[in-house]
Amino acid sequence: MVSNRNKASIKGKKRILLLFGFLAFVLVILTLRTAWIQIVRGEEYTDIAVDQQTSDIAVDAKRGMIYDRNGGVLASSTTCYNVWVRPAQINEEYEGAERTQLETDMAEVLDMEISDVKEYFDSQNVLIKMARHIDKETADKVRALEVDGIELAEDTKRLYPLGTTAATVLGSVNDDGVGRSGIELTYNEYLSGVSGRKVFDKDINGNLLAFGDRLSYDAKNGFNVVLTIDEVLQHYMDESVEAGYKETEAERVAGIAMDPKTGEILALSIYPTFDPNDPLEPADTKELEKFNELTDDEQIDYLNNMWRNQLVSDVYEPGSTMKLITASATLEEGLATPDSDYYCPGYLFVGGYELHDAENNAHGHQTLTQAVGNSCNPIHAQMALDLGYESFYKYIDLYGLDGRTGIDYPGEGYPIVQNKDNIGPVELATMGFGQGIAITPIQLITAIGAIGNDGTLMRPHLVKSLTDSEGNVVIENEPEEIRKVVSASTAREIRSIMESQVEFYGGTSFKIPGYRMGGKTGTADRASEEGGYEEGVIDTSFISMVPIDEPEAVVLVVCYGPKKGEYATQTALPIARNFWMKALPYMGIEPTDSTESFVEGGEYAYVPDVTGMSFKDAVGTLEAYGLKYQIRPSLEEGESLEELDFTVMDQYPKAGKRIEKDEFVYLYRE
Repeated sequence: MVSNRNKASIKGKKRILLLFGFLAFVLVILTLRTAWIQIVRGEEYTDIAVDQQTSDIAVDAKRGMIYDRNGGVLASSTTCYNVWVRPAQINEEYEGAERTQLETDMAEVLDMEISDVKEYFDSQNVLIKMARHIDKETADKVRALEVDGIELAEDTKRLYPLGTTAATVLGSVNDDGVGRSGIELTYNEYLSGVSGRKVFDKDINGNLLAFGDRLSYDAKNGFNVVLTIDEVLQHYMDESVEAGYKETEAERVAGIAMDPKTGEILALSIYPTFDPNDPLEPADTKELEKFNELTDDEQIDYLNNMWRNQLVSDVYEPGSTMKLITASATLEEGLATPDSDYYCPGYLFVGGYELHDAENNAHGHQTLTQAVGNSCNPIHAQMALDLGYESFYKYIDLYGLDGRTGIDYPGEGYPIVQNKDNIGPVELATMGFGQGIAITPIQLITAIGAIGNDGTLMRPHLVKSLTDSEGNVVIENEPEEIRKVVSASTAREIRSIMESQVEFYGGTSFKIPGYRMGGKTGTADRASEEGGYEEGVIDTSFISMVPIDEPEAVVLVVCYGPKKGEYATQTALPIARNFWMKALPYMGIEPTDSTESFVEGGEYAYVPDVTGMSFKDAVGTLEAYGLKYQIRPSLEEGESLEELDFTVMDQYPKAGKRIEKDEFVYLYRE
């Protein structure tokens, strides 16, 4: 019989064994868990620990500047500040009424809702950005609050000092400083640079440890972009296009100026436009009213269209400006001379259809030069038929009208050219006078530019070079010849025909006394997406060169859907003339007969537009016109003309007024 003492001893041993077994089981579990943490997930937890113990802050690179061809600043990056919050430290340091007051103060300084400030303070993030791109004045107010857990980090913000000037060319950047459109988008990789980093050890509140490790990787600033754009010519184009938009009540007006010898774009303007400093709304007051009445989706569509560069991205039927291409091909192929005789009864029968002149005019006997001057549809239809499918399409290809130009700008559109194997004589004939073919304006000005360059086609471009922060050229865009399109003699003959258009035919209102000028009008019905043409909607254009013997620039103006004025002579042509009136003296283009240019009998002159120019540029322009000037307010004691540097805010008399040369033009400054 087992005694009670032995029974107790056995039970005790069992309990010990059970306890030992349980402890052994727990030890095994803990060992396995430790092995899992240290071996299987060791690397992951190490990263988490490093993350908690170190602060890794990006150091933004300074975005490169954008300059015009003469070094004028079109886009820069200005210093601003970002506000960072360490919520854990805020919650530890501030409670109750003190916390409430802090939320109120921060909301007032940063112009935020108190609820939004509270949300940042309650965040679970170790470090969170509370506000971005605040100015120095606001940053100083934040510093003055002396808040533990609030930090200021220096940053950069994109600034466009000339506002709407060249807005379409420049484009804009988004809130993160990344190119959204235009040159900012095309050259974003070069402009952005490479961000740096600052890494340092920290405590639980994010404070820097006195003896912690620190690493710093300097940011590499972006390259600067030097454009082919001339700021002054751009200003003239902007003014001319805006005035034309308001005068014609068009849907949109666009103008572009190009050096035909290099392919450099000197000015490019579209209106309505926007201010890149605030690209999310139109700059025009009336357009802004319309914009504010749109739905959210409609506003998005509006903005996309506003940022869009129709000169590069959108196609249109060129109308009669295409006749220069048809005529040049006819001359180059030896099918006619400028004096060859044609006969126009007012129509041409082709493939069972009767193709009429735009005004149903019967021009009768006329030379090729006169046919272009009269903008005769039947004769140009006949020229296309005489050329035939192969030859006509050969010149479409040579002039680059069947493909993109390759301009250094995003979103270039593709032309719409019918396949020559699928068309009949009617389609060929209508293309001869600019219908049934759709091209981009940049294609047209590039093609006509070849005529201004003695038959050599150049690639259009907007960027001259890229430079580093020291101004050293890193990449240079040399003018690029594409191919020879027509002979120099043919190009000269077409330029002579363009001059006749201005001297004797539909372009006479373009003439500026003393200058040899050439141009060609174009008026075309707008093609409908459903087929056929939109009833009552036209697009007009005018392309011009000055001086016609050795063109310094070729200019194309397009009016989309003008409501006032049915023809290019009433819409696009006056806009082009307005531009040339201002540009000629600035470009230093001397008149053939100096006694005629802007002057009657040598005693009078027409006042140029110098508003918005620098004082020195304004004086130079006025001197080119033979005019005197005075400054208002007058010079104060101690001021000298040689040291003056201001922008002309206004002038009197206004541009275009005829005055005697002895009269003064008053230049107003702030």
